[in-house]
Amino acid sequence: MDTKEQILDLYYNKHLKQNEIAKLVGKSNPYISKIVKSDNRSKTEKENRKTENAEKRRQYLKDYFTSYERPKKEKENLYEQLKVLHEQDTKELSYKNSNISAYVFRQWNPNAYHRDSKGNMRIDRNLKTSCDVPKLINMNIQVPTQKCKKRCICSY
Repeated sequence: MDTKEQILDLYYNKHLKQNEIAKLVGKSNPYISKIVKSDNRSKTEKENRKTENAEKRRQYLKDYFTSYERPKKEKENLYEQLKVLHEQDTKELSYKNSNISAYVFRQWNPNAYHRDSKGNMRIDRNLKTSCDVPKLINMNIQVPTQKCKKRCICSY
């Protein structure tokens, strides 16, 4: 049997891939591709393989999604985290609590402030605000280093 006939037989009758045929025959992948494309059955074979692979993929995904179990999340833990965030936001935005920090006020109104040359946040001059709105927020907060472990610096 000729090498070309053997390649065509392995590809069309045994339905092997081109790289598998290249290993069996001892030829390069481009050579196998050239031989396969030169045959007049190549277009129909390519379409058949495409539809078969699409059907296999569809069946695989169907089996996967029917048998896959998502890991369960701890709903109680998520609820507790959400509850803490809600309480914090309620304290920050409530009318009873008039001691909202300047930093928190800036977080809730980010478009009202811009950074100046020293790195601080200044309120926009074009805005008309009341006297209790912070005009300048110091953003140059020192971060504790290894030398000063006992010093506690709050960012608010």
